Amino acid sequence: MSDKIYVFDTTLRDGEQVPGCQLNTQEKVEIAKQLELLGVDIIEAGFPISSPGDFKSVLEISRAVREPVVCALTRAVEKDIEVAAESLKYAHRKRIHTGIGASDYHIKYKFNSTREQIIERAIAAVKYARNFVDDVEFYAEDAGRADNVFLAQMVEAVIAAGATTINIPDTTGYCLPEMYGQKIRFLKENVANIDRAILSCHCHNDLGMATANTIAGIQNGARQVEVTINGIGERAGNTSLEEIAMIIQTHKDLNVHTNINSKKIYMLSTLVSKMMRMPIQPNKAIVGRNAFAHSSGIHQDGVIKHRENYEIIAPEDVGIAESSIVLTARSGKAALRYHLDRLGYKSLSSEQLEETYQRFLGLADNKKDLCDNDLRVLMEGELAPQQVEINHVQVVCGKPLQPVATVELTVDGVSYRESATGNGPVNAAVRAVDRIIGEFMVLEEFLVQAMSRGSGDEGKVHMQVKYRDQLYAGFGVDEDIVMASVKAYVDAINKMAFAKKNVKAPALEKAS
Repeated sequence: MSDKIYVFDTTLRDGEQVPGCQLNTQEKVEIAKQLELLGVDIIEAGFPISSPGDFKSVLEISRAVREPVVCALTRAVEKDIEVAAESLKYAHRKRIHTGIGASDYHIKYKFNSTREQIIERAIAAVKYARNFVDDVEFYAEDAGRADNVFLAQMVEAVIAAGATTINIPDTTGYCLPEMYGQKIRFLKENVANIDRAILSCHCHNDLGMATANTIAGIQNGARQVEVTINGIGERAGNTSLEEIAMIIQTHKDLNVHTNINSKKIYMLSTLVSKMMRMPIQPNKAIVGRNAFAHSSGIHQDGVIKHRENYEIIAPEDVGIAESSIVLTARSGKAALRYHLDRLGYKSLSSEQLEETYQRFLGLADNKKDLCDNDLRVLMEGELAPQQVEINHVQVVCGKPLQPVATVELTVDGVSYRESATGNGPVNAAVRAVDRIIGEFMVLEEFLVQAMSRGSGDEGKVHMQVKYRDQLYAGFGVDEDIVMASVKAYVDAINKMAFAKKNVKAPALEKAS
């Protein structure tokens, strides 16, 4: 029987330390409930001594969940431990996570101390925490750069003092996988009482090796992983929960398992991204927009013939409906035929497909990525030129005013002007565009990126818009972020390739 890997999620503690991604108590409770449904074993709910808000969040999460252990972080300080214990008073299952630096860097430059004094403080902290809870985890901070012999002495001492889990953090993301795996193996072989505790991996991604190091830890005897949704966390982030869960699920030869319900991964990934206002990079493993998207003709042909030619994970296994065969200038005839068949154009001969494919390539070179409406126009008539153009955008906003936007567009050569209010200037401008177009689109994704540093430089807006169950991407660049947003929205609208008959604006008043 395979070994259980305990999943310790620190999205609400280490993950929330990302600048600009702080959550309120209600948001943390909502995520904690979803983590419980996902199947995590331990939720690190916060650092209670750090602020009244963090204390309240740990308290409320303790009330909200029953199955996972609720964990509170402390320093090796009695007051920290007392406050953590108070914050956990409603928890059905509770853990205090205390610790201190283990590397000579931390001992000398952070604590101005000695190895002997640090071990004494570590023992005292664990013993004090055991007065409040039976489940105490000890973190040996910066263990990745610590001397292995000293680290083993520290681990043996804190286990003897009552620690039940030992966290071996690669705090700076320094280790190579082989180094980190050897460190875990050294502890397994040289700590006399190691059988009384679980070794845990807490790896950071400064050199892009957090997931690899965590897997190396598992291969060498660690049985707890400390992870975050989407790999968020300090600096370059932490080990990604979804990556570890799917590596374990895919590689049966690791002979370990988790309790993670992988079908809930994508939903929770999206929730965390939205709540923390931290977009997921498109090429992010498992949950990125392109993780199951194929645009190369060779890959598309292989996936269409047999999914496992290019996919080792089925998208539905992580809660994504299906793979995406994206039509671009790099797509081949197999991908084109796949989409034409899906749309009902199934009777093309080889010669007709070749002729259609040549026209498709010309269109793809101009539009970059094509959608179903583009294919319908390709099959039934010439593609209309860009139908919507921006003439004028004006926004009035600022407290206590409600944002109001006036937008003037040219639709099929005729100018229309509309105004709308919104909960922000971008929302107001988008609503004004909707009034002109006479169609309702749902904004699925909104991402703002600075083109370069500085307050006066251009920004790029990426949008994904849903219309009649189809997604369309739009891009806009401008020094004014509202204008860039309108450009991106209109770009998405133009990619919908509305035929003239589908653009409904006759009831609107023409611009004067």
